[in-house]
Amino acid sequence: MEKQKEEQLDANFKFEVSATAGGENIKLCFACGTCTAACPVAAVDDEFNPRKIIRMVLLGMRKEVLSSPAIWRCVQCYSCTAKCPQNVKFRDVMKVLRDLAVKEGFADPSILSEIQRLDDAVMKLRGRLVRKMLNDRAAYENTLREMETQKA
Repeated sequence: MEKQKEEQLDANFKFEVSATAGGENIKLCFACGTCTAACPVAAVDDEFNPRKIIRMVLLGMRKEVLSSPAIWRCVQCYSCTAKCPQNVKFRDVMKVLRDLAVKEGFADPSILSEIQRLDDAVMKLRGRLVRKMLNDRAAYENTLREMETQKA
């Protein structure tokens, strides 16, 4: 995280997030890192760190948060919410941040529906892979190998 000048920080950002449905508990975060430890995205993407995103909101780094590609990487799985000892509900905070990013022009409004479309496609793909795993293990293994060798 870059050092921020005080005048670049928005002291009201955390209050705005906490006043929005879904963000009510963000100020309860004490940065224990349980959200990041529980996150399947953080496990495979070193640039995604829920604790860091929350900290940036609490510090008032509005522009940096709302313009960050990281707010679109959350898969909305609830792992963080289920584990958080402070009931911060990071998944819901992410929805608040995404809505603000669109509202403030940091992201095109179509991204919300595209993220939903992507999430639906991923769930369908997972369903097909699970069925393949259960019914034809060899075909499943071949499919996984093909996917793993393709460039992202």
